[in-house]
Amino acid sequence: MSPRQARDVLAGVIDLLVGHLKSGDKLRLKGLGVLEVKNRPARTARNPATGAPVQVPASKKITFRPAKDLKDAILG
Repeated sequence: MSPRQARDVLAGVIDLLVGHLKSGDKLRLKGLGVLEVKNRPARTARNPATGAPVQVPASKKITFRPAKDLKDAILG
């Protein structure tokens, strides 16, 4: 496979992953781990310099949970 073909394949895989994550699917990649989007609710935090309360808006975040095989391979 040429480097250009490899880049095209990788770009296609990434587009596929992004599409599934945007639709709210959980992606389980065997031997690698699980990718999913989690909703973080709005909350009140504190400014560490002044101690004043600050509103943090709701947001989404992508989480990754490594598979046991991956952890065992790296951590022993």
